[in-house]
Amino acid sequence: MTGLAVDDAAWASAWRTRSPLDKLALSAGLVVCALVLPVWPGGVLVALAAVALALGPARVPARTFGRAVRWPLAFVAVGAVPAVVSVDGGGLGWAPDAAARAGELVGHSVAGGAAVLLLATTTPMSDLLPALTRLRVPAAVVEVASVTYRLLFVLLESLRTIREAQTARMGHAGWRRSLRSSGALAAAVLTRSWDRARRLQEGLAGRGMETGLRVLPEARPSSPAFLAATGAGLAALVAVGVLGA
Repeated sequence: MTGLAVDDAAWASAWRTRSPLDKLALSAGLVVCALVLPVWPGGVLVALAAVALALGPARVPARTFGRAVRWPLAFVAVGAVPAVVSVDGGGLGWAPDAAARAGELVGHSVAGGAAVLLLATTTPMSDLLPALTRLRVPAAVVEVASVTYRLLFVLLESLRTIREAQTARMGHAGWRRSLRSSGALAAAVLTRSWDRARRLQEGLAGRGMETGLRVLPEARPSSPAFLAATGAGLAALVAVGVLGA
């Protein structure tokens, strides 16, 4: 699955040993550039820089990165439709500046999405969550993200097991059986997710858990050279994006 492939790519990335705060600074800087710079050439350069860094120095597999970007691209394409359609007395039609609006929306979204995927494919959640705590993100937000991340793998395993059982019983032989089995699969996974959440809450309450789940994160010091290169690269993107507009 795409989510697991992204997580595996993050663990195997050449940037795995770098400080997550350094990678956060890089990705956040690219996202800001994607939002504030003109789509041409700023947004295009941001997207190219994010992809080049992921496939180059970070050594993220191109197939994994390409598969991960498919769903965001589909979401952007669907979201661009309402921005270019106008409704008036004559019915539906194209907005007067449909092409420009669609280009700006898609350009900013694709560039920002590529920057976020750069972080996702190079930084495991087990590294990112302690970094968010150091950045003083509210503890409740970090705890919810941590529990969701851990339960995700349990639910995916349940999904795989139930589907394999259905397939072995010819539950997906034909579109009618497949539709019925898919509904039963969704109901079973939803029920299991509620049950897991309830059992987790009861277990933590039984242990008197009133504070966050404390872990001992691995220390990864920041690299001054990496931060300097990040600052220089972002400054170059801003300069080219502004001057080339």
